[in-house]
Amino acid sequence: MYQVIARKYRPQTFADVVSQEHVKTTLENAIAQQRIAHGYIFSGQRGTGKTTIARILARCVNCVQGPTATPDGTCASCIEIAQGNAPDVIEIDAASNRGINEMRELRENVRYRPVRDRYKVFIIDEAHQITSEAFNALLKTIEEPPSWVIFILCTTEAHKIPATIASRCQHFSFRSVDFDEVVTRMEWICRQEGIEADAEVLSVLAQAGEGSIRDSLSALDQAIACCGIKLDAKEVRALLGAFSMEALEAVTQALASSDSRRMLTLVDELERNGHNLQHFSRELARYFRNLLVSRIAGSDTRLIAASANERARFVEMSASFSEEDLTRYLQLSLDLFKDLQFSLQPRFHLEIGLVKLVQAGRLTSIEEALAGLKADGETGRRGDGETKADARMEHGPSAATRGRPGEARVSGGDTAPRPTTSQNPSPSRPSPFELDRAKKATRPEPQSIGATALAPEPAAAPAGAIEWREKLHAALMELEMPFTADALEHSRVTEAGNVLEFVTPKEFMLAMRAEDISKAVQRISSQPFKIKVAAREVAPAETGAVADRKKDDASQRALANPEVQRFREVFGGEVRAVRDLKKVE
Repeated sequence: MYQVIARKYRPQTFADVVSQEHVKTTLENAIAQQRIAHGYIFSGQRGTGKTTIARILARCVNCVQGPTATPDGTCASCIEIAQGNAPDVIEIDAASNRGINEMRELRENVRYRPVRDRYKVFIIDEAHQITSEAFNALLKTIEEPPSWVIFILCTTEAHKIPATIASRCQHFSFRSVDFDEVVTRMEWICRQEGIEADAEVLSVLAQAGEGSIRDSLSALDQAIACCGIKLDAKEVRALLGAFSMEALEAVTQALASSDSRRMLTLVDELERNGHNLQHFSRELARYFRNLLVSRIAGSDTRLIAASANERARFVEMSASFSEEDLTRYLQLSLDLFKDLQFSLQPRFHLEIGLVKLVQAGRLTSIEEALAGLKADGETGRRGDGETKADARMEHGPSAATRGRPGEARVSGGDTAPRPTTSQNPSPSRPSPFELDRAKKATRPEPQSIGATALAPEPAAAPAGAIEWREKLHAALMELEMPFTADALEHSRVTEAGNVLEFVTPKEFMLAMRAEDISKAVQRISSQPFKIKVAAREVAPAETGAVADRKKDDASQRALANPEVQRFREVFGGEVRAVRDLKKVE
């Protein structure tokens, strides 16, 4: 009778086990030192050797030459354990024997000595499925079993094992098998079986296993049944439902050319050929992940489960995209895969998901947009005959109301629409940010509000001509006295000779220190003034008027800010409200 490859080539010694060096070394040393524990927990993903090593451990402790880390494999105990019919090695499937009655029966069985061998070994597979009551019934037995009993609990979900059980056992965590080790193992098996398989075929089979030796060998068995003694990569992919690099590269080519139509055609081809669209979206997410890793780590990285030729192709394709683009594509493809799991119309979801990928490639990141606002002194590209834009901008009332940009006045008297940000800029024209930088290159260097307000007065200007409130406010902000500046907004300022009198509501008196105001006065006037601050009661109506005036002044200062002006020029829009962040809690 035919025996599948996974069983035929199942390791019989620690040396035959692929990977898991940390487990093998610890158990070999424990056997050599006669420090064999009474309870073990083997956890890890499927097909990594948990049950295999449990059987090898049973052979090591029960071999007639042992306990030994290298059983002879010829004694009755070794042969029967390998065949699975040893009387003193009991394998229990906890998925179907998970109740309290089964555990009570096991507890009764523990009391009896081994029939022939040195130890009675209980291998409990899928141990996480045992019920809490059954674990409680087994707890005392696992804590203090007879000297001839060894428990080995194998599980793929170690977190479901109760802490009371885990604390009484030695825990070994099995790792997924490295891609290259899986390929090497299958290559050796193919030589033993006389199977012709190139590196690409072995790579496809190893990827199908996802770190599981057993799953990869099962795929190999299936491929041999399909293709015979010579395996073909195209046929193996079709058999396993895998997608070729060419099919996935078609997506990146459509992204590079910003071709939404090609994306829709690709979905139609998948549908016509009967491919699973959800599986395609999963492979697409894996593909973008490999492109991102290749872009970051290069072709010699071990982080990509692929052959050397495939890694080189990943590097070549990733060179056309930035890390930010690939990160965005990976996130969108993961979201698409999640949506397809619950979709009643998978084709529609896949179509819109792929079109979103194309649109995402046209977007400009917010970081780049904001950087364009702050860039000064840079000149954008200008094509032949292109007229340099004047710095003056016209904003009509209707444009402001609709939240759209105004128009730019260009030299020569013509008027042209001002360029706005676009998700799909034409490759033959400068981007909106380059045009914005070109306009700013001709714009006079903006001055701060404080610098404008503190400009020296003409010598002939009388002292009374100074607008005290605005100028003092700007000076106080320059001196980093925002609270005094705020109190000044609520005060009445009068000039009488060389005396400046400030009448301030009582609640703002603490901020109106004469020495602080004197420093601000000295910044805007060379004439010495005596500062006088008086308190007064404010009527409710007057308070409202002051608040309205202050709100209008704050809006004017905000709209006069050069960075705010540049932001409105690039993005357009309408300023609806201005808030003082110092007063926002």
